[in-house]
Order: sequence, then C-alpha cells, then structure tokens
Amino acid sequence: MAPRLDFSDWWGKDTRKGTPVVVTMENPNYSVVEIDGPDSAFRPVEKSRGKNAKQVTWVLLLKAHRAVGCVAWLATVLWALLGTIKKRLIFRQGVAMESEKTGKGKLLFRIIKVFLVTSLTILAFEVVAYLKGWHYFRNPNLHIPRTSDFQGLLHMVYVAWLTLRADYIAPLIQALSKFCVALFLIQSVDRMVLCLGCIWIKYKKIKPRIDGDPFKLEDVEGSGYEYPMVLVQIPMCNEREVYEQSISAVCQIDWPKDRLLIQVLDDSDDESIQCLIKAEVYNWSQRGINIVYQHRLVRTGYKAGNLKSAMSCDYVKNYEFVAIFDADFQPNPDFLKQTVPHFQGNPDLGLVQARWAFVNKDENLLTRLQNINLCFHFEVEQQVNGVFLNFFGFNGTAGVWRIKALEDSGGWLERTTVEDMDIAVRAHLNGWKFIFLNDVKVLCEVPESYEAYRKQQHRWHSGPMQLFRLCLPAVITSKVH
Repeated sequence: MAPRLDFSDWWGKDTRKGTPVVVTMENPNYSVVEIDGPDSAFRPVEKSRGKNAKQVTWVLLLKAHRAVGCVAWLATVLWALLGTIKKRLIFRQGVAMESEKTGKGKLLFRIIKVFLVTSLTILAFEVVAYLKGWHYFRNPNLHIPRTSDFQGLLHMVYVAWLTLRADYIAPLIQALSKFCVALFLIQSVDRMVLCLGCIWIKYKKIKPRIDGDPFKLEDVEGSGYEYPMVLVQIPMCNEREVYEQSISAVCQIDWPKDRLLIQVLDDSDDESIQCLIKAEVYNWSQRGINIVYQHRLVRTGYKAGNLKSAMSCDYVKNYEFVAIFDADFQPNPDFLKQTVPHFQGNPDLGLVQARWAFVNKDENLLTRLQNINLCFHFEVEQQVNGVFLNFFGFNGTAGVWRIKALEDSGGWLERTTVEDMDIAVRAHLNGWKFIFLNDVKVLCEVPESYEAYRKQQHRWHSGPMQLFRLCLPAVITSKVH
C-alpha cells in the first residue's frame, strides 16, 4: 500500500452551504467561489475539485513551519532541563562524598543527556513521518519503497523504525507498565493492611506496656530502684539557630545527674559556631550538669562517623543505654522516664522510638503537607509495625538504644546516607525487638524551604535503595521472620 500523499479528497470536502458567485478570471480553467458565512476560500470548479499545486505547497509549508516551531520549542525546553539537571547532579552539596558525587553525577547526566537527545530525535522523526502521511501504513513490512531519492530513504528508515518499535520496544514498555501496575497494587494492599491494623489498634486500645513497676517519680534514694546509666548524644553541624534550645532541653531532662552523661557532638567547620556551642556547654556544666563537648578534627562519614567516634570513647562502656537527639529536637523533661522503663524485664528489646511533633507545621503549605505525610508515617506505619512485627526503621533521633544491641549489630557504619535505617535492619536481623511509643512526643521542626526539603527527601529516598542492595543477601540468609 503506497503512502497517501494525495490531499485532494480531504481538501475538496465541502461542508458549508451558500450561494456561489462565479467571477470570470483570465485563466479559464479556474473560477472563484464565494461562500456565505464568516470565512471565504478559493475553490476549484473542476470535476476533481482539487487545489492547484501552489496552494497545496503553501499548506504543506505552513504545516512544516508549525512542526519545526514545535520541535524547536521542545528542544529549548529539554536543553534548559538538561542544564538544570546538570547543576543539581554535579554541583549539589551535602549528600555524598564530593568525589563520588561528582563522578556519579557526571555519569548520570550523560545517561540522561543521551536519553533526551534520542527521544527528541525520535519525536522529530515521528512528526515528519506524520506530515508525510506514513502513519497510514497498516503493515509496514508489506511495503518498502524502491525509490532512491531522499524521501524514499527516509520512508525506508521509518518503516524499519516501525518494525523495531513493534517487535522490541513495545513489548518492553508493556512489561514495564505491567510491572508498575503490580507495584501500585502491592503498595495499595500494603497501605490498606496498615490502615486496617491501625483501626484494630485503636479499637482494641493496644499500647506497649511496661513489665514490672515503672520508675517512681519521688526521690531516687527512697524509691529503692537503681536507675540505669544513660548516655545522651546530640550530633550537630553548623546549627547556629537551634543549638541553644536543643542543649537546654536535654540538660533539663529529669534523671539522676550521676547516672546521666550528655555528649554534644559538634561537627561544625565554622569556628564562631564552635565557640558558641562550647560556651553553652560550659554554662550548663557550671550548673552541675554532666555534659561534655566533643569535636572531630577529621569529619568523615558525616552523622554516622560522628556517632561512631562518640561511641568509641572509653567511658561509654559504663553506660547501658544511649538516647539520640538531633540538633533541632527538644525532648520533654520526662522523656527518659517514659522510654527507658520499657527495657525493664525485656532483655530482647533493643530500641524504644518516640514520635515527632512539629512546632512549625502551620508555617506554610509545604510544612502542612509534610505534617500530613509524617503523621501517617508515625500514626500508621510505625505503630502497626511496632505492634505486630516488633520492627520498624529507626528515625535517627528521638529514640533510646540499648548499647549492647548497637555493638552486636556492628555499630554505626558509614556506607549509606541512612545510617539510622541501616543499624535498625542489622539489629533486627540479629534478633533485637523494637517498640514505638505513639504517646511520647518530641518537639522538632520540618523544613520550611523547598531546597532544604529537597535535600532531606533525596537523602531519605536514595539511601534506602542503596541499603537494599547492601542488605539483601543478609536479609535472604537471615533466620529471623
């Protein structure tokens, strides 16, 4: 079947009615027909009712001009998108090591560039083929032009492209679509099960309970109970705005002073901020608080390296539990008395995680959306997993670990950007159990700017994929169910 390049049938259709007025012209083969209505057009009066060659040429040129303009606009948009991607991939700060980040960013940018250029070329070719009428082919394998001109060559290339697309590309896209649909169904079932589990927890009023008598709030000496040794860590880096309130909140925790040690783990590279944090630590130490300031000269591994360095101190072996708070978190004075008692009589318990509460949730639309998302995360995901599975991902802060669980799991590792989830997975594979306390809330802040939110989400989403690749063999071979 030959390509339909004849526009006479389409061009000669008459859908309007009116009184024709014939005007005599110098060329006796043509006449001018005036149509009653808002528009007017030239129409031939021959039997074939076809346009002359010049009019058809002008129509084709107009369509070609519009197509080229559209392609040029798409090319401009894609080129601007490439520039944005290049800046974000190559010049992004604060996610991975600089050398690794630059190399991976350049490689990913090249892959995206090749993909976009290929897509743009295919799109332009498809537009040209559509204007040429080649899309009318029912079976491209049945017709291959034998002309040697440029149009015939393009036609032949397009027929080969259709064959390649039908035989190889279309099945791959269909398989990917089915895979995405399957993932969507799995995620939908997972969300539905979590919601049903949350409803069941609310209906049955299921809450973690403390085995034995909780810590008494009266005088420690008269209570007859020996409080365990607790280490509190505050990792921070250039936290000029929030360091004071976080240190102040931790130093006011209600716990025997001789059984509590606060570590301020400062990774700041700004000397002025270091001096401010040192002064704050000194002021609280003068008030009788057992608090120390620690600064690393070699800042490797970011937060994981900071925590790993703190746990390597000799005096840590005297402590049984460690509570971790990021620099923007403000625990209540009774935080330890609400979390540490859950370890009593439960030697398999490795982590007690508290819930986050946001002080700036109504700041703007972005903070409101984050509040909704994180509330679902805590209220549904972590609560259900904690009750029915005794496992969930550690949030990296506002939690209390049994130090023995950290040591048995290999300690803090610097291999991913989600060191909190990494240690949680390894602890679970070693048989340790977790508890989530939905009623114990710790005040904190969510990112208010899009740039801060983007960095946070990149770390939260790229890290789990890398962790999945690293932990998959251990998960498969593990005997923990």
